[in-house]
Amino acid sequence: MTQKNILLLCGGGGDEHSISLLSANFFEAQLATLSHFNVLRVELNAQGQYHTQAGELCELTNSRQIRFADQSKNAWDVDYVIPCMHGYPGETGDIQSYFELINLPYFGCDSEASSNCFNKVTAKMWFSALGIPNTPYIFLNEFNQDAITQTEQALEKWGSIFIKAASQGSSVGCYRVDTLEQLATSLEEAFKYSPYVVVEKTINARELEVATYEVNGEIVATKPGEIICASNTFYNFDEKYAENSQAQTVIEADVDAAIAKQIQEYAIKAFKGMKLRHLSRIDFFLTEDNEILLNEINTFPGQTHISMFPKMLQNHGDDFAQYLSGNILAHLKS
Repeated sequence: MTQKNILLLCGGGGDEHSISLLSANFFEAQLATLSHFNVLRVELNAQGQYHTQAGELCELTNSRQIRFADQSKNAWDVDYVIPCMHGYPGETGDIQSYFELINLPYFGCDSEASSNCFNKVTAKMWFSALGIPNTPYIFLNEFNQDAITQTEQALEKWGSIFIKAASQGSSVGCYRVDTLEQLATSLEEAFKYSPYVVVEKTINARELEVATYEVNGEIVATKPGEIICASNTFYNFDEKYAENSQAQTVIEADVDAAIAKQIQEYAIKAFKGMKLRHLSRIDFFLTEDNEILLNEINTFPGQTHISMFPKMLQNHGDDFAQYLSGNILAHLKS
């Protein structure tokens, strides 16, 4: 088999830059087991500069090449790219738009699907349009007295709320509010991360996650896994990624078979309805009354040592390297 040049692009310069580098380590290790791929890892920093692991400055050109600042080095032709970026500009759809402009095939969801899932306003509209239950919410587009009043009314109605920046991932710009004293400050902080804010009813529920992905031309939704945090806390950025995190992950949650099946059906419906591709992690709440609510979709889920997606995929019986190879080769043939 002719070797294909795979660009593993990571970083991005956003709030989740460091996590992207950890995920890239996992991808790099998996790709190293596949002899038909030749891999170059390149990092995009906050200044918009590309550089190799050795620190060599380079750029991804519109002729689908990596060209080096050191002009004595030959350009590297790119056959395919894996944009291993969480948050901006990977899950937002920005980097995918560039790939589409230069006709460079890439792994993961396309620019429109990525953008629709990343923006919590758009995503919740899609969930409702698809008939998938999700948390009660209101939208705000400006930090002013009217926004504060609407949020106060939501707090009075629901008792506890989450204020979330609409265009952030990994719980960045996300605040739980239980009292009026917390409200205005939390709302103002959320607007610093995004021009739009979502206010959601706090749901006291189990947090269940489903790896939903394509393999051999079929869409697979794994049995739900579970994130267990300390009592009365939520799965914030530190709980997800800190070395001293107390969060526990259960690869196959203890839930009734009928409930698990319904969650899997919702996950596949969301994957198909929102035109996702290759991979996603779709997160749900399960209340004490067994109400299932779709929380969010991650179009490029983490692949760190504590991440759920690769664990659930492997628990389902799929080999990650072969899953990755199959999708890349199928995509290049299409």
